[in-house]
Amino acid sequence: MNSMCNKYLIGALAAAGLMAMASCESLDIEPADQLSGTTFWQTEDHARQAAIGLYAAMKASWCFGMEFTFDMCSDIADGSSPWADVSRGTAFSSSSSGVANHWQYLYELIHRSNTVIRNVANMPISAETIEQVTGEAKFLRAMAYFRLLNCWGGVPYYDETCDINEEFGSLNAPRCDVEVLRANILADLDFAVDHLPVRWPESDLGRVTRGAALALRGKVYLYNQQWERAIADFEDVVYNRTADYGYELHPDYESLFRLYNGAHSPEMIFSIQSIDGNVSGYALDIVSYFGNKSTMRLIAGNAIVPSVTLVDMYENLDGSPFDWDDVFAGFNGGTSEFRRALMSVAIDQGSTTVTSTLDCDTSKVMDAYRLRDPRLCLNVITPYSHYLGTDAGSNPRDKQFVFADATKGGSPMEAMAFIRNSEGWNSYFWRKWIPTGNLDGYWGEYNRTPYEFPLIRLADVLLMLAEAYNETNHTDLAIAEVNKVRARVNMPLLGSGPEWLNVAGKDDMTERIRRERACELAGEGPRYWDLRRWGILKESVKDAKDIFGDLMYTRSYQPRHELWPIPLTEMDRNLNLTQNPGW
Repeated sequence: MNSMCNKYLIGALAAAGLMAMASCESLDIEPADQLSGTTFWQTEDHARQAAIGLYAAMKASWCFGMEFTFDMCSDIADGSSPWADVSRGTAFSSSSSGVANHWQYLYELIHRSNTVIRNVANMPISAETIEQVTGEAKFLRAMAYFRLLNCWGGVPYYDETCDINEEFGSLNAPRCDVEVLRANILADLDFAVDHLPVRWPESDLGRVTRGAALALRGKVYLYNQQWERAIADFEDVVYNRTADYGYELHPDYESLFRLYNGAHSPEMIFSIQSIDGNVSGYALDIVSYFGNKSTMRLIAGNAIVPSVTLVDMYENLDGSPFDWDDVFAGFNGGTSEFRRALMSVAIDQGSTTVTSTLDCDTSKVMDAYRLRDPRLCLNVITPYSHYLGTDAGSNPRDKQFVFADATKGGSPMEAMAFIRNSEGWNSYFWRKWIPTGNLDGYWGEYNRTPYEFPLIRLADVLLMLAEAYNETNHTDLAIAEVNKVRARVNMPLLGSGPEWLNVAGKDDMTERIRRERACELAGEGPRYWDLRRWGILKESVKDAKDIFGDLMYTRSYQPRHELWPIPLTEMDRNLNLTQNPGW
């Protein structure tokens, strides 16, 4: 049977229900799949409570609550957790815990959605409420099945006719055909588009809307190369074809990823709401993976770091490609020792001050980063830049990222003035998503990052629309959409000015869109899925190297990595399952 049928998961569902109460409001409810028809499923408020409970399952860590971590499976981030086996390819197997957990929690969301769809249909409430709540549940079910499709291809399909309370011991459906699964996903999204509201009252901020359903349906079409249908859905969202959705790019790129304490942006089409960053609240655990050892007393941190590949993608301020040889002659082909000498300083043994710059021109090193696309220094903590972290007592304290030559002084210590890498890598650090100081007392727990996290935002939709335009030979329209994203950060527009901004046809535009997506959406998780659907995962897999060119760890690629293995535990439970090729 499917892992979602395991009795122990009922406890997980109960925990998810408690998270729903903490994250949205105080609701005295039970998880949807444990509710009696004689005590629940009776009123409009019950229907609303059941819908809210679905979002707790959706934002669980192994469901969609760690979307940002998937970047480490791509070329734009390196890391040690949580997808090390998938990322490195060396221990990737049907026994990988992350593979099993993702399957398990996606099916948890599916079965909870099925429970809501089945029960709300017969409630003695208004047809409008029934349709809206059903639309929410079908959207979330479609989102879960879409991820299952992208990870594993065809998987067992269970709809609302499956009662998990009665059938958890006998669910043994075989894998359905990929096209059948996709058709079911699209049917759910068709219903959601037709029945979800354009917007909810402010008190229900975060519930899925018609615009989100259109955007996700467009994404499903895009992934299947149904370009015209994708364009129709994306244009509806971007140009308000059938409703006034009100989406617009947030005016400031940096603050878009620092929305907390009730702040919201019209760029967010569907996002995870993180209410309160302190002990009593609920928020995503981003800092445990993206933070550094100077972030809110973080013991380890920087499990995931921006890659050299990502940083080198960002253009110069004039839009021309960046090249290290233009900064330091011979840098690209230079040895690790050569690069270290150019970029290292000496600090005191107490880790409080730079005692000598040695052969390092720190201003020149800083210019190599700050005279680039502004998104670089907003997304990444770069060498010799500063970051407001905290000291050992969680009090705000300015920190600097330096490369210290330990043979001529001390080594960085996070409790003092410098940032230290807990993995021992000479890597970059994330700035995106990382709170500064303690947010004036608002933030008190490093494993609760209180920012609103986008699962779908307008810039992503603009770039997907550009891709679909380009694939249908409307490169001029594609340029216009990409330029909207570039204009927000004052980057030169494509097709204007110098020769390097000219677009030399469809293939050139394809590469520009792919780079723009990496630079814009870094730290949000879509790069891995992009590489796979573009068919370039293989060529992107390279050993992880640090800023000096030293090896951090090896990566490997095999054709079987294009689809994940069905978890071994699922194969044992459901004998009707077949394994993916090569596993």
